[in-house]
Amino acid sequence: MRAIHIVTTRLSSSFIRPVLLDFVSCSPLRQFSTPRRFICAASKVNGGSRSGSIVAPLVVNEEFQNIDVNPPKGTRDFPPEDMRLRNWLFNHFKEVSRLFGYEEVDFPVLETEALFIRKAGEEIRDQLYCFEDRGNRRVALRPELTPSLARLVIQKGKSVSLPLKWFAVGQCWRYERMTRGRRREHYQWNMDIIGVPEVTAEAELISSIVTFFKRIGITASDVGFKVSSLKVLQEFFKKYGVPEDLFGRVCIIIDKIEKIPIDEIKKELGFTGISDDAIEQLLQVFSVKSLDDLEDILGGVGEAIADLKQLFSLAEKFGYSEWIQFDASVVRGLAYYTGIVFEGFDREGKLRAICGGGRYDRLLSTYGGDDIPACGFGFGDAVIVELLKEKDLLPELGQEVENIVCALDKDLQGAATTIATALKDKGQTVDLVLESKPLKWVFKRAARVNARRPVLVGKLVRSVSRFCLQVSNFKSNLMTWSSSI
Repeated sequence: MRAIHIVTTRLSSSFIRPVLLDFVSCSPLRQFSTPRRFICAASKVNGGSRSGSIVAPLVVNEEFQNIDVNPPKGTRDFPPEDMRLRNWLFNHFKEVSRLFGYEEVDFPVLETEALFIRKAGEEIRDQLYCFEDRGNRRVALRPELTPSLARLVIQKGKSVSLPLKWFAVGQCWRYERMTRGRRREHYQWNMDIIGVPEVTAEAELISSIVTFFKRIGITASDVGFKVSSLKVLQEFFKKYGVPEDLFGRVCIIIDKIEKIPIDEIKKELGFTGISDDAIEQLLQVFSVKSLDDLEDILGGVGEAIADLKQLFSLAEKFGYSEWIQFDASVVRGLAYYTGIVFEGFDREGKLRAICGGGRYDRLLSTYGGDDIPACGFGFGDAVIVELLKEKDLLPELGQEVENIVCALDKDLQGAATTIATALKDKGQTVDLVLESKPLKWVFKRAARVNARRPVLVGKLVRSVSRFCLQVSNFKSNLMTWSSSI
């Protein structure tokens, strides 16, 4: 039996000098070049028939073509450093949701196209990634999560007890013009409450977003919420005799107020058939920034103003009154909203809306279900990352490993593997060095992966005290383990 010693220590940021031992087998590092493009074989399909496989089978006569190694325009890769940031962000989404007692759900990325086609003129219809599958079914990559949620609620029916508090983090797809913080694919955090008609539901949803902002270092001086109600527009329609069937089209136009010139807004409203006088009055309503002024214009306290006053009162109870402000121009661009709506915005005005949501009490009936009071929000991953960059709040997220295990002799690789397995069985993370490497390489690797403890497996060929002396730069207590092979 031969005795081996496992010498472990803790890494520090100090410089580690290489330790030269007689029994260490050094092999040169292999150099790999990074290709700008991959080469792949493109096959010729005989007869034009459609194969049942995703990729047509290769034939003898291959033609080689270059493949762009960049992801499709508007999409992203997530190498380890970006994946760490994504996981950090998603963990905050999920922890805040659970903090408020919400349960996680998920839905297919691929849905029936009809799920997302609602009222004519809605912008999202023109942004769908949609196609006909091989079963002649019209399908689409989901552009948002709320319709899928509504479908699942209808499917569950009376088997679930109300109210439902659900959240989801999922990938969404929209073919739209790209700007800062806007891509053609993104991940979205949704929180929804099904079965609560009171404004307390919207108040809690905004509170959850504020809680998230506080956790990542965003303050009320960085971000605010614009709040309004679509009932304001409904009351205006009643006062000026505007047909209710124009409601959806007008909402979509008003949603563009901060995106296109006011003359273009007037022109589009005119195309709906609304009179010039009504358009001027309507734009006056949507320029209002206080509830008192809105009350004067609408001629009394209607349902819209009552709901909004209650929301502002609840904001004080929840402790986020400094975060919210009334802005009648907020209507959101989706036709299914029916009551209070809100948008998160950066106060410097450099970015598009950070998040948005509201009440959608009549969405389920558009899919054949019974109407149930509901509200929720969507929060994308792209804009918040841009905001964190702007505020210099991006976290430093390096790789972290508890142990790096290295055999100092090729013959001891099996022993190192056994030790690594034992550590993993105890729930510790392990980076096992799979080749014979010099100690200098091991220490550099340990520093790169932020290993807290190197575990070196070597033969007992000289005194452990001499070895320990040479690695004393770790400035930590040394431990020596003995084993036999």
